[in-house]
Amino acid sequence: MNGDDPQRNAQARRMPPPGRPGEPPMRRRMPAPGPGAPPPIEPTQVVRRDGPPHPPPLAYSQIPPEPARRMPPPRTHAPTQRPVPHHEGPRHAPTQRPVPFDDGPPHAPRRQPRPYREGPPPVPPRGARPARAPRPRRKRHPFRWFLVILLVLVLAAVGAVIQLDSSLNRIPALTNYAQRVGDTPGTNWLLVGSDGRAGLTPDQEQELATGGEVGPERTDTIILVHVPESGKTTLVSLPRDSYVSIPGHGKDKLNAAFALGGPALLAQTVEIATGLRLDHYAQIGFGGFASVVDTLGGIDVCVPKPIDDPLAGIDLPAGCQRLNGPQALGFVRSRATALADLDRMNNQRIFMAALLEKATSGATLANPFKLWPLASDTAKSLKVDNGDHIWDLGRLAWALKGDAVTTAVPIGGFDDTDSGNVLLWDKDKASRFFDALAGDQPVPEDLLTR
Repeated sequence: MNGDDPQRNAQARRMPPPGRPGEPPMRRRMPAPGPGAPPPIEPTQVVRRDGPPHPPPLAYSQIPPEPARRMPPPRTHAPTQRPVPHHEGPRHAPTQRPVPFDDGPPHAPRRQPRPYREGPPPVPPRGARPARAPRPRRKRHPFRWFLVILLVLVLAAVGAVIQLDSSLNRIPALTNYAQRVGDTPGTNWLLVGSDGRAGLTPDQEQELATGGEVGPERTDTIILVHVPESGKTTLVSLPRDSYVSIPGHGKDKLNAAFALGGPALLAQTVEIATGLRLDHYAQIGFGGFASVVDTLGGIDVCVPKPIDDPLAGIDLPAGCQRLNGPQALGFVRSRATALADLDRMNNQRIFMAALLEKATSGATLANPFKLWPLASDTAKSLKVDNGDHIWDLGRLAWALKGDAVTTAVPIGGFDDTDSGNVLLWDKDKASRFFDALAGDQPVPEDLLTR
């Protein structure tokens, strides 16, 4: 049909082209039509009118193209689950052992890559320092610094107190003896100013008008201080010419006890004469006295009467004035006045009040450059009992800072004896006077000597 002989081309169409097995068949080359040859026969084409046109049929030697994969439609329901065989097991989870959490070592922050177009970092100019990254601001702790400073100040104060206490000169002043008076309420001090010249050069002795070496050490100032448990402190001047009984030496002047037996015999004589038990003892010499006054920059006193005393090295007009060390020493020692020893005791009380007022003032206590030399010179100049300490002296200074009562023992008159002209106590008034102190009571007004 249509010029196609099935008998003639059956073998040619149904036999596969030669080639290796597994390889795609090679296309059969048809001989080129020569002159006089019949034209090539076209295969029969079937036209379908129902549906899309089909591609033309391929020759046996052609490879059909792969059909396009169809995408599966989107699922609108859950995928089919594979059945799991039933397994009989525990109905609860097995017990788990807690494992401690370990975050591991901290990871260094990842370095961010530099943008591609940014290029390398800029190079600083030659000779210029690269800018440093700002340091993190430290948190301030003002309260911590306050505690550190406070601790340093406390330690410094403790060290200063220990050093001052070790610089005191201690002597056995208060000793036990037979029939010693029992303990009395309050605190009793015996303050002594001696004419000791130890450590003074000839020039200093001339400046202080000490009169050179005059034999055994004597005392010109004897003050009894009673600090009550409550109330005002009482300062009692004991005249050095007081006629009293000295243990083992009969009757003599009070200052003779110091010359005969030193501080221990003087303290024992005062305890027997007054009936008060002494708790503390302090003694200062000429040099220490003047040094303390000069350290304070002088003492302001009001001299009641003019004093001209070549033996004491002073010539002071009446009125308020500032006295330096040598002048203050002559002021408390001089007896070149109408009442002699009585005026001297009054001058000593005036000086003591002025000294304590300046030594305990705010200007002195708040200035370490003045307070430390004052405390250091005072500690080196003092002689105290073996049981006394620097804090005992501090309590005494604090007790004397207030409005203290200054007076003298009641006096009965004067008399000439084998010891010379002596001062006699009024026995009745003196007994009542010291009984009030022994009972830690204020001294009656009619017994005070102003």
